[in-house]
Amino acid sequence: MAAVWRALARQGRSLSQLQALRRQSVVQPACFISTSKKNKDASTTVQPMPKSEELQKLEEHFKNTDPKADKNWVSYGFEPTDPNLDTFVHHVTMFVTFTICICWGAFVLAYQPDHKNLNWHQREAFLELERREREGLPLVSPDYIDPDSIELPEDEDLGDEEIII
Repeated sequence: MAAVWRALARQGRSLSQLQALRRQSVVQPACFISTSKKNKDASTTVQPMPKSEELQKLEEHFKNTDPKADKNWVSYGFEPTDPNLDTFVHHVTMFVTFTICICWGAFVLAYQPDHKNLNWHQREAFLELERREREGLPLVSPDYIDPDSIELPEDEDLGDEEIII
């Protein structure tokens, strides 16, 4: 560990010396260009290798890059031998899955009737409002509880208590 600290201290000293030198003298930017003559005339003779049968077959196979060609066809996985039937079955399957099942299924689930009577209180409230309108009563009665059934304490019983209404 001491060796590492020693090496770092030495680097620190040399860096501080470089900074002091830099402050003292102005360093001119330099561009190092080589002016020696390049000899690019060196050549080697390369004789082409004869193509093997396998390489010739591969070149012939990959020469046609038309995506519509049967040999370049990639199956969707529904029909491994017939490209037209495979494409048709793929399109029908995607249509049925996404359009009919997911889109229309979500629509049906969102707008189906309340079979479990989860919103019965809302229906009861509408029925009560309709009954009150039909009988000419106010929609919400100011006397929700009969005032005769409420017993309030007398003023003497309350004393100095503050009443907040």
